[in-house]
Amino acid sequence: MANARRVPSDRSAIAPARVLRAARRSDQERALSLFAALKIAYPDAHCELNYRNPHELLVATILSAQATDVSVNKVTPALFERFPTPAAYAASSPAEIEASIRSIGLFRNKARAIHEAMTTVMNRFGGRVPNSMAELLTLRGVARKTANVVLSNAFGINEGVVVDTHVARLAVRLGLAPSGTPVAKIERRLMDLLPREDWGLASHLLIWHGRRACKARLPCCADHPICHQFGRRCELRSTRGA
Repeated sequence: MANARRVPSDRSAIAPARVLRAARRSDQERALSLFAALKIAYPDAHCELNYRNPHELLVATILSAQATDVSVNKVTPALFERFPTPAAYAASSPAEIEASIRSIGLFRNKARAIHEAMTTVMNRFGGRVPNSMAELLTLRGVARKTANVVLSNAFGINEGVVVDTHVARLAVRLGLAPSGTPVAKIERRLMDLLPREDWGLASHLLIWHGRRACKARLPCCADHPICHQFGRRCELRSTRGA
């Protein structure tokens, strides 16, 4: 009887898989270390938009597109007093809403978005802001980032990670995502690296660090310990001799 031919095991396919798993574990460990440091640096990190209920947060978040939270917080007290409920917005007109938000960029488009969103809240959702991603995305002026803000902060539901300009910038600088990664992939990357219960806080921590230290211009890279330890991919490192 002829000897059976021994087929060598294909270790070339196994080795890369092990390398990928090890790399993923390393990335997760690094991300967890980074966020532990951010929690220590910013123990009070929270949403800096002022609101008292889900519909006020929804309105404030729509207004915050291409505007600072500080500028939004300046107009919302009078806006919320004039329109205390979704029904009040729906019964008004975009022109009436415009009068309260003229200092905010793109105020005409935002007034229309708020009016239509609140009209939908009244007509489709019984006057209550919906608490699901799919339903929030049916509202005018609401994309995934806005929906994540409302779900996480108003309802305590983590469906994803808020990726604004600060989070997108820091994700690259702090080595959480490669340079040039689209926003949608940055969000998926952060969701993969961090426990779900930390997704909402993660965005606050990155935003606080982005506003206070790792700014788009003149960052404190040479001074802040988090940037010093984790910011090796920052594009400004070479100019500071790091």
